Amino acid sequence: MDKQDILLSKKLISSYKERLENEIINRSNKLRIPQKISQEIIDNNSEINELRIILKTLEKTRSSIVES
Repeated sequence: MDKQDILLSKKLISSYKERLENEIINRSNKLRIPQKISQEIIDNNSEINELRIILKTLEKTRSSIVES
């Protein structure tokens, strides 16, 4: 994986994560779920948490490539 691949992957994953978060917020608003609870749902969502881990890994990989 080169630097451009990592940047593109990071951008796509970030975009997907934001869409998921927005979907949770929008549905919570429609159901009149308090903001605090909808934030807890986002924080505890396994898919979003997995995406966060992947993004951190990509950042570390990108950093190591830049240093090389």
